[in-house]
Amino acid sequence: LVVKSHYGKEGKEPNNWGAAFSGSAWKYDEMTDEYYLHLFSKKQPDLNWDNEKVRQDVYEMMNFWLEKGIDGFRMDVINFISKEEGLPAVETEEEGYVSGHKHFMNGPNIHKYLHEMNEEVLSHYDIMTVGEMPGVTTEEAKMYTGEERKELQMVFQFEHMDLDSGEGGKWDVKPCSLLTLKENLTKWQKALEHTGWNSLYWNNHDQPRVVSRFGNDGMYRIESAKMLATVLHMMKGTPYIYQGEEIGMTNVRFESIDEYRDIETLNMYKEKVIEHGEDIDKVMQSIYIKGRDNARTPMQWDDKDHAGFTTGEPWITVNPNYKEINVKQAIQNKDSIFYYYKKLIDLRKNNEIVV
Repeated sequence: LVVKSHYGKEGKEPNNWGAAFSGSAWKYDEMTDEYYLHLFSKKQPDLNWDNEKVRQDVYEMMNFWLEKGIDGFRMDVINFISKEEGLPAVETEEEGYVSGHKHFMNGPNIHKYLHEMNEEVLSHYDIMTVGEMPGVTTEEAKMYTGEERKELQMVFQFEHMDLDSGEGGKWDVKPCSLLTLKENLTKWQKALEHTGWNSLYWNNHDQPRVVSRFGNDGMYRIESAKMLATVLHMMKGTPYIYQGEEIGMTNVRFESIDEYRDIETLNMYKEKVIEHGEDIDKVMQSIYIKGRDNARTPMQWDDKDHAGFTTGEPWITVNPNYKEINVKQAIQNKDSIFYYYKKLIDLRKNNEIVV
């Protein structure tokens, strides 16, 4: 999505929208003398879904992969694809870049585009679809996943993942109340009981390890992991298991910011510590708890070098606890978290009442 520049390289952006990973959501391109929109990384330009040719190209790409036999799509922040006409600036007294969510979250044509996608692509295959949707409510989820609406099958909502975030956002970590968590999970179970379908998850590439987040990853790591798995798999919906979850992989504590790789973490550290002089220990503590790299360390296969993940150098350091927590050890212990997950999966398959 590009906007012709009337200001030049040293001018200002088309509006005051901020990118999710800090800074402006706009990047100036000298070659074209245009700004392009990137709600996330500058390496992830937003497509102009209002352009029918763009949509048709996306559908062609989807068909290409479906014809090769893939089983479905997980659609990244799909409820951000429709922007308000004119791309208006956010009216605010705040200086700098601010969240433009009100102008693109669940935008004006989002249902039109998803229905069109379903009609032209998705409905022709026996596949599953799930849309990642920050900020989606239960009522909006029904609109996206109601069978009669012919859009998507499930959404990844974030409400239960934001319960340990304070007023300052993700990095403003606060304790998560058990009662609040239970109330939130119950709300989604009841809301989508007859319309739509829940996606059930604790972990993914954007979230820290749940056994460290909502459990006890020390003395009671195994018990915590089994308890959290039970909660998830005994609810109605489709459970998602993220790599390492089934062996109880934990968060990691790298001593230096130089060991981290995630753009969100690095930009936050730069903004808070280098630019604003905030306390390093406090910032690092928030990274230990909520950083996305907690989920991105290599899979721990065994107790050999680099946890058996590679014979080369991994892009990010392996969690040092790989000698105690790994797949090889889990498979050798019939009472391990791994075998508990297998029991839960078997229970769901053979007892319709659970599903």
